[in-house]
Amino acid sequence: MRLLLASLLVLSSFLPQAWAAAPVPPVYFDWFEYRGRDAAFDAPLPAGHYRNPILAGFHADPSVVAANGRFYLVNSSFTYFPGIPVFESVDLVHWKQIGNVIDRPSQLDFDGLGVSRGIFAPAISYHDGMFYVVTTAVDSGGNFIATARDPAGPWSDPHWLPGIDGIDPSLFFDNDGTVYLLNNDVPPGTPRYEGHRAIWMQQIDLERFTPVGPRRVLIDGGVEPARNPIWIEGPHLYRRDGWYYLSDAEGGTGPQHSQVVLRSREVWGPYVPYAGNPILTQRDLPDGRPLPITNAGHADLVEGPDGSWWAVFLASRNYDIRHYNTGRETYLLPVQWQDGWPVILPANQAIPYAARAPSWMQGEASQAPSTGNFTERDEFDAPTLGSGWLRVRIPRQPWADLRERPGALAVHPLAENLDTLRNPAFLGRRQQHLRFEASTDMTRPAAGVAAGLAAFQNETHWYFLGVRSVGGDHVAVFLEARDGSGATRTLATREAMASGSLRLKIAGDEGRYAFAFDSGDGRGWQTLADDVDGTVLSTDRAGGFVGALLGPFARDERALRSK
Repeated sequence: MRLLLASLLVLSSFLPQAWAAAPVPPVYFDWFEYRGRDAAFDAPLPAGHYRNPILAGFHADPSVVAANGRFYLVNSSFTYFPGIPVFESVDLVHWKQIGNVIDRPSQLDFDGLGVSRGIFAPAISYHDGMFYVVTTAVDSGGNFIATARDPAGPWSDPHWLPGIDGIDPSLFFDNDGTVYLLNNDVPPGTPRYEGHRAIWMQQIDLERFTPVGPRRVLIDGGVEPARNPIWIEGPHLYRRDGWYYLSDAEGGTGPQHSQVVLRSREVWGPYVPYAGNPILTQRDLPDGRPLPITNAGHADLVEGPDGSWWAVFLASRNYDIRHYNTGRETYLLPVQWQDGWPVILPANQAIPYAARAPSWMQGEASQAPSTGNFTERDEFDAPTLGSGWLRVRIPRQPWADLRERPGALAVHPLAENLDTLRNPAFLGRRQQHLRFEASTDMTRPAAGVAAGLAAFQNETHWYFLGVRSVGGDHVAVFLEARDGSGATRTLATREAMASGSLRLKIAGDEGRYAFAFDSGDGRGWQTLADDVDGTVLSTDRAGGFVGALLGPFARDERALRSK
């Protein structure tokens, strides 16, 4: 008897952990719908024009290359997976994502990193039938190059670049076959002030992915060193009419952001700055202007088939002067060559929401769902998830499935909340509008599971419109928030009858968000909370370099409690 009692006591000590670790049924999402209706996109688009931004929502640090009669563009992805989206276009206006450079969990590891670390400023190049993407994995390996014969993939594993510190690398292929690597790094000696950086260049052997020869500074500080310019970065080198043009971002990623250019007859310089710098900025415009576009910079130039030149760059659409939830987006403008210098936008001129298209533009004027006002609905009836869905960091196990119940997304809850520095069971798509609605239809979660819709900016700034079962046909619908204070708060909760599925909705109007549910009891949509502070999801308040994401989330609360 004593032996039996002892055995039972030992067994009971493991029961809570075993119960918490037991698998729980997935939550099924039947569809997800996103509607965007911004005033900036309301005006009819004139014939032969396109809309800016060309990629709305968080698409930072664009880089572009022309190859094989097409254009290819990549963006920063930070710690999101799959990483480094690759877009294709025939006209620089209509873009389709065709793949990702980082699409295998084995390629990188972002665990333990904040959302705005990871992949910074990839640059894409093409030479002799090979595509190259060079970038920085911040705090997770350093600078590397990935290669592919087909830009849709597969892309190689990272080829790491020993001895190259700093960020924002790019490649330049000179006419004599020499290849150079440019990037941002600290200046020689001790920086004179915060934000003092330099642009460096070194030859590189792409057969061995090894830098060779001396590494030299091309720009120390910026185009006007006496003014202590900050954050010279994002270098790109071009050759035209016997000149080497070095173009860089300067002034940081906020309202002072800009693009500058220098040139030289020799690849190693000396580089002389353009007297009319910056060639792109919005910092000289009044704060109170309607429908402002700010933070413009980080440009890359490309030549079209008709000999015209174009620039892709990042900028942000703000409300209340400084807030922007849609992150840094990708824009397009023509480049005018003036006295041998490239100019993207004259001083004191606002970036247009509608601009005259390239002469070879193809297709209809609509650029949805990349930009403009549109409704996009995912019925989850495809064999694989659409390219617009992102995970936070790299998944260690498959928790999202489209095969378990055809026509539905199965999300298996994980023991990770949205504040984790690992991978939560959250699938997000970019918020692309200042005014939007995101909604879904989901099954009632099993006991011990909370599931619903999240509006996520980073691990310290998010909202979770969740549902948990509380017995019988009853559920509790709740709204949780993290606003950077370090604590998760429950802002609202309500009990409802839900015998079957439920619908959830998040609506945003600039800095005001609303959260609603329909439990299927015949009462229709019910507001759980409105006039909620949406600036929690703005980049300027949350910090970092990304925009807000919206989508399904599920957590195993039993396993969380046992941690």
